[in-house]
Amino acid sequence: MSVEINCYVEGVEEFQDALRNFDSAMQRQVHRQLASWAADVKALAKQLVPVRTGHLRSSIYAKISEWVAEVGAEATYGLFVEFGTYRMRARPYLYPAIREYLPQLERIILDALDAAKAEAGL
Repeated sequence: MSVEINCYVEGVEEFQDALRNFDSAMQRQVHRQLASWAADVKALAKQLVPVRTGHLRSSIYAKISEWVAEVGAEATYGLFVEFGTYRMRARPYLYPAIREYLPQLERIILDALDAAKAEAGL
């Protein structure tokens, strides 16, 4: 004895299309929001950095790659200014900037996901 059950679900293709749209919209929205967040962190770090010649301040950058926001300084001595040495006290500028904007990061990601869902029609 065998039993065969057939189920037909309407809208599967539309749902799959919506999920594909959501994936691309989510990547686009999260990337845009992370870029904005990193730019804000960079701007604050540039305000907080101690300035002697201006080289360190001009070397502060923000990069976005996939789901990673990177904020740092290209000047070779930037690490010594941030953390200090045994001859020089630390004068942090990156960590305080990140700490200031970190609470907003979760909200930014959630807003990006909501915008992606709306864009995808979910």
